[in-house]
Amino acid sequence: MTKTNQDRVAEAYNRGLDAEKAGDFDAAEAAYREVLALDQEDSGGVSVRLAAMGRSAPPAKMPDAYVATLFDQHADVFDTILVDQLGYCVPLMVVDAVKCLSLGPFDRLLDLGCGTGLTGMALADCTVHRTGVDLSERIIELAFDRQVYDDLYVGEVVDFLQDFEDDDGHQPVWDLITATDVLPYLGDVEPLFRGASARLVAGGVLAFSTETFDDPSAFKGNPYSVGQKTRFAHRLDYIDKSLKEAGFVRLLADDITVRLEDGKPVSGHLVLARKAAA
Repeated sequence: MTKTNQDRVAEAYNRGLDAEKAGDFDAAEAAYREVLALDQEDSGGVSVRLAAMGRSAPPAKMPDAYVATLFDQHADVFDTILVDQLGYCVPLMVVDAVKCLSLGPFDRLLDLGCGTGLTGMALADCTVHRTGVDLSERIIELAFDRQVYDDLYVGEVVDFLQDFEDDDGHQPVWDLITATDVLPYLGDVEPLFRGASARLVAGGVLAFSTETFDDPSAFKGNPYSVGQKTRFAHRLDYIDKSLKEAGFVRLLADDITVRLEDGKPVSGHLVLARKAAA
């Protein structure tokens, strides 16, 4: 992208933001579509903003370039925002659920969207070997400093599940895979579940969190949708159907408060599922 093109993208993006804040969604849509025409990678995430405004169908996921840029920019204050300001404690909920279901200990953990290592730290006492994956290079650097993971990789989580090979050319498997605060960045969960199933031993466990709408009619009949805060929300029946098709048996689906947004609780689910024996 040339400097001139960057300027044009920034101008159109800011024009769209201003129009959206003013409630002029027609002007916002026009500006955002201009951005998409100029920036094929959608590093500003305007496809998600269009969906949140009801001006397009929800994309299958947030653009990789947008997610990587977002977390790179906020890496240094990531934990402060997530834990202190938003009240995020899903990793501790996973630990409680594992204990409640009498699961583990686990030899090998794969932490998808590992962030700075909150989930890895929470599960350190019941896992032996821990691998973390995240799109943000800066976030991975901070996770490395925590020294909780044995291996860390920069990459998109579904691509990692589908393609990763170790130094010997083998595709490793794990007995616990976590994806805390990953699904709010994905609409279509089916590739993630299929990939996780392929990377789990028989009887292995998948643990993840979702966000949802308190009013089911907000989905408008769709399995997933983009909320006003431009994060994906999922219907539980869609999650259950996708898990079953990927070869999982759901063990638990607890109603939880995932985080706070503008001081208000965001509803979601904590889900644990076991890969069925072959």
